[in-house]
Amino acid sequence: MKIGFVSLPLSGHLHPMTALARKLKFRGHEVVFIGVPDVGPVVRAAGLDFISYCETEYPVGSIAEVYAPISKLHGTEVIRYQGRKLSPPFTAVALESLPEKLLESGVEALVLDAAHLFMELVPMRLGMPYVHIWNVLHLDFSGASPMCFFGWPHETSAQAMQRNVEGLQFVGEAIQPLVEVAMAHAEKVGLQVDWSVPGSTLSRLAIISQTPKGFDFPEIPWPENFYYAGPFHDDQGRASVPFPWEKLTGAPLIYASLGTLVNGLDYLYKTILAAVERIPNIQVVLSVGKNIDLESLGTIPPNTIVVRSAPQIELLKRAELCITHAGLNTALESLAQGVPMVAIPVGYDQPGVAARIAYHGVGEFIEVEDLTVEGLSGLIETVLKKGGYHDRARHFQRVIAETRGLDRAADVIEQVFVKDRAQEALQEDAAQRI
Repeated sequence: MKIGFVSLPLSGHLHPMTALARKLKFRGHEVVFIGVPDVGPVVRAAGLDFISYCETEYPVGSIAEVYAPISKLHGTEVIRYQGRKLSPPFTAVALESLPEKLLESGVEALVLDAAHLFMELVPMRLGMPYVHIWNVLHLDFSGASPMCFFGWPHETSAQAMQRNVEGLQFVGEAIQPLVEVAMAHAEKVGLQVDWSVPGSTLSRLAIISQTPKGFDFPEIPWPENFYYAGPFHDDQGRASVPFPWEKLTGAPLIYASLGTLVNGLDYLYKTILAAVERIPNIQVVLSVGKNIDLESLGTIPPNTIVVRSAPQIELLKRAELCITHAGLNTALESLAQGVPMVAIPVGYDQPGVAARIAYHGVGEFIEVEDLTVEGLSGLIETVLKKGGYHDRARHFQRVIAETRGLDRAADVIEQVFVKDRAQEALQEDAAQRI
């Protein structure tokens, strides 16, 4: 079977999606990844075939430019900007461009990034089977748990349920311009969609999350076609990142990163630097990305190495603690190495991931608005010194190793696509008999 992959053009989505694509390729399927030109280098580094689309509207270098303003935002500002400024134009051109690429390439089934909202309208129109993948923390449209854009704790009181409903309403308002793009496209191509039901266009075959079930909040009423898998990590298929390994002293290591997207607030890095400077007998590697002027950070403490990018998984294998923005991939990579966390959620799904870090006892988190040098330094020392956090992180390390997320996801995809193909064959046979 020839399987196509479509993902948002962001590293936090591309790394797990390419790992899953590699797994299916290893199992003998023909796999092709379709994306804007900036996606090409990541896909090719993973050893996968690549087809570009939207080349005129999003040429090489455009994604970093388009997403640059979001690096300076935080909180709900991020979702509003994404839903009103970034997603509508991108989705509009992608919906127009993708059908031709699918037909030309002979793709028979699609694996879609669930956060790339409404791209499923294309396979719906073509009568093509598709599944959805939550590379980031999944959205719960039931209201049983908070939307992941908020760091609210898991509670079941009537007040908490009402708060969750209000969170759903906020998300609906934030993405309304994108919904209007989707509605116009559906009408144009003759699709009938019940837009009053959130998630009504999500795959009926399978919705797969790389979040382990044990790391989620409990008692969420998922449909039967929702599957928890576990992290999509294979330690391969990524471009190598140079690092001055000779500078590591052997002292207990803290790895710190605020990701690659909403990572342009220099005062967050200054706070981290000032906080770790207070802690004796440690060494810190701080990865700051491309949206920070290094000169703005001031004097770097002697116990800290600052780099633009870092080999994250390799450093986590040596780390005692991770200071993180609570991006899902970093959180799961930390847990896969048994490393507890101190989280500073900035935007997107990070507040929801941070809430789960605290709920499951694998770390603590502090909101951007509450961040101080004293508060952060205290949390770091607490998580470092109290063994319970390390014990819980090592528990999840064992869970993740046993779960084998990539195999679980690949099994589900193969099963539902084979079943769909068999049902299609039966329907064709029945039609011929009439």
